[in-house]
Order: sequence, then structure tokens, then C-alpha cells
Amino acid sequence: MRIGSWSLVVVAAGVLAWSAAAEASHSADHPKRHKVFYHLDDAGVDRAKAVLVNIENHVNVVGWKNIEALELVVHGPALRTFLTKDMDPDVRGKLETLLAGGLRFDACQNTMARQKIDLKDLIEGATPVPSGVVRVMELQEAGYAYIRP
Repeated sequence: MRIGSWSLVVVAAGVLAWSAAAEASHSADHPKRHKVFYHLDDAGVDRAKAVLVNIENHVNVVGWKNIEALELVVHGPALRTFLTKDMDPDVRGKLETLLAGGLRFDACQNTMARQKIDLKDLIEGATPVPSGVVRVMELQEAGYAYIRP
């Protein structure tokens, strides 16, 4: 076997071993349940889509059965992206699917007041929280994994 072919075999074996180990960490034999939150305050449809794709990928790898709690905390300029009257169809579809699966969508009431947004202006299922940054702090203190993609 040539050196180049041998290297390919070694790399492929390593990827398979890593993949099996990653899968095993979320198997029935290892019922770890995760508490995770994602944090979004950057404006824009592309940014919202990117974060929602990260959450979808997270759920696809870990599985809802291994998630104790999953939240998306949104405040600042990002909140306008989730106004139902202007919401991008891809953002709406991804968010509705995640909400149906168990995602909690936190909307900052400070931001809502400053931007004159009513809860009824946001997607159904949004949970108002007094402050997005305080919610981030509370979740970190409660032991949630913090992800800011």
C-alpha cells in the first residue's frame, strides 16, 4: 500500500472512531441530558438563520431526548428580525419547527419597550423576559452551557 493510501485509511479510521465516540456520548447507555442556551443580539436575517441552523444541527446531533432545556435568548437589534409581519419565511419555518420540538424563545422586555414592540408582534410562543442580559446571567448561574455562535 502506498503512503498516500495508508494515510487516507488512517484518517478515515480516526473519523469513524471519533464519530462513534460522539454518538456513544448520547446513546441510551449514556443518558446525559443537556441544558443549553444560545444568545443572539446581532441584527439581520442572515445572522438569525445562522444561529437557527446551529440550533438545528445541535438538536440533530444530540437529539431532543438528550436535551433537558434549550433556549434562545434574543435582545437588542436582533429582536426586530422576529417580528411576524416582516419575518423571513426561512427564519419563521426554522423557529416554528424548533419551538414545536421544545425550544424556548426568550424576548427581552427592555428591548421590546425601547423598540415599541408588543408581545403580539412577535412569533407565537415567544416568552417575555425582563432583560435579555439578565436572562443570560441567570442561565449561566443555573449551569446551562452558553453558546454564542
